[in-house]
Amino acid sequence: MSNDPVLLVIDAQKGFRDTEHWGSGANPECLSNIELLVAAWRAKNFPVIIVKHNSKNPDSPLFSGNPGNQLEDFLDGAREALIQKSINSAFYGTPDLMLFMHKRNFKKLVICGITTNFCCETTARMAGNLGFETTFVIDATDAFDQKDLNGDVIAGVDVMRMTAANLNGEFAEVLLTKDLLATLA
Repeated sequence: MSNDPVLLVIDAQKGFRDTEHWGSGANPECLSNIELLVAAWRAKNFPVIIVKHNSKNPDSPLFSGNPGNQLEDFLDGAREALIQKSINSAFYGTPDLMLFMHKRNFKKLVICGITTNFCCETTARMAGNLGFETTFVIDATDAFDQKDLNGDVIAGVDVMRMTAANLNGEFAEVLLTKDLLATLA
């Protein structure tokens, strides 16, 4: 079994910068925190897996072939795998994340990316249920405002707080970037 933690960067794609489509994100530090994590993982030669969402909706910035489908530039470079998916969980992409983890005996998964409450949270819940030692880096994720059943707006920052509360202790350990990086030092 490998004790190296695998960094899973979910959907850090240029299309999430499209504020006309998504609105403003709740966490302006998200991409810089992801970049810090990627740099730290690469410096230690720990495995980095990139996940890319290919929307099936041609009107989405994340639709394959649209400029927004491109990964953020800082993700260029060393990585173990690029997983392509079209639904929320990275465990339902190609290549198969669970198979990748098991073949290499990886047990530790560190999750960051966009969006907090959809693809990141879904993947973290599955990772926890599948028995992976999961860390969720909340300030290296981003969320957008959501509407509840009454049409009232739930601010993206509150969406992030709720995800942290939902995951912590049950599915994952929720940490801040600085705290996680301190454990690697």
